[in-house]
This record gives sequence, C-alpha cells and structure tokens, in this order.
Amino acid sequence: MTQPLLLQPLISHFERFLPFDENEKQLLEGRVTERRIRRRQAILQEGFPCKHYSFVVEGCLRMFAVDQKGVEHTIQFAAENEWIADIGSFHSGRASKLFIEAIEPSVVLQIEQKDLYFLYDSIPKLDRIFKVIIEDKYVELQNRVLQNISSTAQERYLAFLEQYPTLSQRLPNTQIASYLGITPEFLSKIRKNIAS
Repeated sequence: MTQPLLLQPLISHFERFLPFDENEKQLLEGRVTERRIRRRQAILQEGFPCKHYSFVVEGCLRMFAVDQKGVEHTIQFAAENEWIADIGSFHSGRASKLFIEAIEPSVVLQIEQKDLYFLYDSIPKLDRIFKVIIEDKYVELQNRVLQNISSTAQERYLAFLEQYPTLSQRLPNTQIASYLGITPEFLSKIRKNIAS
C-alpha cells in the first residue's frame, strides 16, 4: 500500500480535473502501488503484456520499439506528473511490442487493470478523468504523426522543445534523436543552426 504522502502528487494530478473526497482518496490509496526504478531498468519488455498504468512521481521514462536492425524508435517520454503505458496491450492483455524503461532513477505509482476498473466503478469521476487524459494523449499523437509526415526535422525539434521544455536538458541526444526520427549527428547540426 502506498503512503498517503507519496500518493499526494497523484491526488493533486486528479484534482486538476475534479475534487476528491476523503473516501475516494482512501479507495485510491488501496489500489495504487509505489515502485522505485533504477536508471535503464525496464517496467515493460517486448513480448510481455502491459499490466500497469504508471504515473511518474519522480524521474523520467520512455516508451520505445526496437526494429529488426536493432534501431530504437522512441514513441513517448513521461516525466513528473505524466502517465505511461502501452494502452493497447494493457486493455487487450496481448504481448506488447514495446519497451518502457527509466531514463533516470524514478518513482512511479502503478495501477493494475483490475484495480483501475474497480476504481472506475467506485469513483465514477475517475473514469471521466482518464477519458480526458487519454483524449489529450491521442491529440498529442495525432499532432506527432502530422509533424512526422509534413514537418522538417528542425520543425519537429522545435515542437519537441515546446512539448517537453525541461526534458531537453535531461535526455541524452541519442534519445531525442530517436524520438525525432533522425541521427544524433543531424540533431547536433539542427541545434547549431538554431543557436547561430
């Protein structure tokens, strides 16, 4: 069971949408588990089902796939107060084609599927909150797909800086380049062009 103090960032996150009463907070506390993750430790590996929605309290995680040539393709970053999960695998129970790993030492709060469904029934507003969270991520994904097919690498980098303003200093160039679909060397060129 999670200590109420650690649960506070999650409650504050939810209360940006709707207030929670004490009973709802207790229900939430009983269904959320804390996990401390070392740098480069995976919380999801390709070939296994995604069993948790993970809320980042501290640190940063990334979700990525590895192609047949061994090249990593970063799909998402999640830092403090953000969620990360392979939603398709989470809901279907099928094996994931993705990895989720910590970029830096991290603390996450995790909710298993059965607990999330219990919370949806017990705290109906949570169902609405997750709907908004998922819709926001969907819009983010649509924008990213549009950028990938219609924007230059420099425009994609500027959009990355806008979306993740604090992460550019925390992430290795290789992972930013992987997210943008370019090489680290090309990312360095873009940064030099912007700086000059």
